[in-house]
Amino acid sequence: MKKLAVATAVFAGVAVLMLAASAQATPGVGVTSTVFAVGAFDEIHAKTLSSDWQARIDTKGATDVHILENRIVPGGTFGWHSHPGPSIVVVKAGALTLYHGDDPTCTPHVVAAGSGFVDDGGDVHVVRNEGTVDAVVYVTSLVPKGAPRRIDEPSPGFCSF
Repeated sequence: MKKLAVATAVFAGVAVLMLAASAQATPGVGVTSTVFAVGAFDEIHAKTLSSDWQARIDTKGATDVHILENRIVPGGTFGWHSHPGPSIVVVKAGALTLYHGDDPTCTPHVVAAGSGFVDDGGDVHVVRNEGTVDAVVYVTSLVPKGAPRRIDEPSPGFCSF
């Protein structure tokens, strides 16, 4: 009987923690995502070297590659989130404003159409469309096989939006 009571208490505690974490998450608003493809790969080992340029992609373990388009209306936000792996992000139209969860000054980083950035993964951040036109963004993400591409996170409390 005592073991059942302890097991029930542990289960209830875990359930309360999960509900609290999901209640603190900051969901996206004004974002429409279209998944173009998800592909399963074994380990990826790609390398290109030339006299003035090089690239390398290495994964250890099975990997899922996600390719998608995100459309964000003016005032839209992805909400605070993280990723378990890197993403290459290209802004096709509009602009994105990024804020990093470990930046107590809440400094905005604007990425305009025709440019992009690499999200290394593992960090908490928010991406917003603070412009006046829809932002269109293409994303290629590498994550461990079976892992979610995006993880909702609570606000770190540095930004007042």
